[in-house]
Amino acid sequence: MKLNWNVDSSWTLFIDRDGVINERNFEGYILNKKDFIFKEGVLESSGALFSKFNHVVIVTNQQCVGKGLISIDEVREIHNSMESSLIQNGAKIDLILVAPEIRGSENSTRKPDRHMGLMAQNKFKNIDFKKSIMVGDTDSDIEFGKNLEMKTVLIESTEKCILKPDVKVRSLLELNNLLE
Repeated sequence: MKLNWNVDSSWTLFIDRDGVINERNFEGYILNKKDFIFKEGVLESSGALFSKFNHVVIVTNQQCVGKGLISIDEVREIHNSMESSLIQNGAKIDLILVAPEIRGSENSTRKPDRHMGLMAQNKFKNIDFKKSIMVGDTDSDIEFGKNLEMKTVLIESTEKCILKPDVKVRSLLELNNLLE
């Protein structure tokens, strides 16, 4: 099966971090670089996948910051390390957006709220959400994409999801193969 979405270099790829790019810690949070473990196939497939898009934007909820378990600077260190590894494998990220608030906070930027998508569009005026894909592993990721009228892709995991994405895959590698 191939996806007939006519993805070209005018499209934007939005990606969740935990459970999509790296192994998710279901018992807690990724609090340091040594706990950040790339999911199988991500480094090998990200260059080919990301190159299909004009912009690649990571959108990640990190309430561990709001809980005081890690600072925003420590999150940036983890992201700098992640980005360096991706670049070494030919994958470019244009923007990383972090929602540090605790779930349920007032004025939250957390997914599924549209805020991080609108921030990305404010930075890159040519982002068209109807020509964007949101890849995530939770209902809040899929709802975020749907709230902005994006195509949605669910990376299947042990997370129970109720919302119906446009497509389900096991990995970014599988998504890349569907888009070729």
